[in-house]
Amino acid sequence: MTERVKNLLSFCGRLGLSAVLLGWLFMQVNWKDIIVAVRQADPALLCAAFAVTVVIQFVVLLRWMLFMKALGLNASFWQVCRYFFIGLFGNLFLPTSIGGDLIKAIGLSRGVGQRPKVFASVVLDRLSGFAGLVIVALIAYIIGTRMVDAPLVIIPIVILTILSLLVGGMLFNQKFYLFFGGIVSKFPRVQKGIMDMHEDVSLMKGKKRTGFGCILLSCVVQVMGAYLYYLISLAMHLPVSFLHYLIFAPIVSAATFLPSIGGLGVREVGWKAFLTKVGVGADAAIGLSLISFFFVIVIGLIGGVIYVTTVPGRRVQCDEEDPGPVSASS
Repeated sequence: MTERVKNLLSFCGRLGLSAVLLGWLFMQVNWKDIIVAVRQADPALLCAAFAVTVVIQFVVLLRWMLFMKALGLNASFWQVCRYFFIGLFGNLFLPTSIGGDLIKAIGLSRGVGQRPKVFASVVLDRLSGFAGLVIVALIAYIIGTRMVDAPLVIIPIVILTILSLLVGGMLFNQKFYLFFGGIVSKFPRVQKGIMDMHEDVSLMKGKKRTGFGCILLSCVVQVMGAYLYYLISLAMHLPVSFLHYLIFAPIVSAATFLPSIGGLGVREVGWKAFLTKVGVGADAAIGLSLISFFFVIVIGLIGGVIYVTTVPGRRVQCDEEDPGPVSASS
């Protein structure tokens, strides 16, 4: 099977999952009610929510740049910013919410060299983001246990916590890494992937301050993400507390790692499942999710414009001299 066929099948699978989930959702709700719920939203609060979305992206960009600085990568702000936003554009189409990571890693490494360090910075950035997600969800749940009349919510939080501990131990602890590597020795590709990631993150040894600082930034990102949904909720006149969003938003965010088109369908199922447990109608829950996805599309399209206007040959690559943006006269 050729690579092109594999990519086509992967895209069709992700498109199919998103379509099935959305179809299932819209069979349970009234599409007209969703439109009404969205139209009645306060425009000023929606603009504020979009502004928070933009700020979140720049905080995430800053986190990635901190990792690159710690690893000794020499890249201009324009180069980093360019491939960061192109990666966001790729997230709309590639497998799961981490598909764009591969795009920005390949693009930047071809522009500045030092491929292992570039990939290490992307892996570390994603790991710190996941750590922040788990920390915020866990703390918020502990604080708001009595507020959330949904005991099953703790299940995904526990799963996320266990996964983060396993991945962290596998990548940062030598004994755990060797033990886990032995378990998967019968799967060479998996073992090699683990080995490569372990070698990448080992570049951060002795730079714990940067690592913890980036995890703190990740926690800030998760809190801002929850606040983003809270603002949309206020705009739609939904009686849901900020603490609820601190608990639910990280879990829904983690769910977008599942194969889909930009998390579409998966995100809507998640918000419907959680918000209906706290008294929100299914139509309003889906409307809230679709508004947030619209913000993702707008930000992603910025990356699409950068991709079309600055990447030679419309491919994720650039020459070593890094020609930068195309001038208006070219």
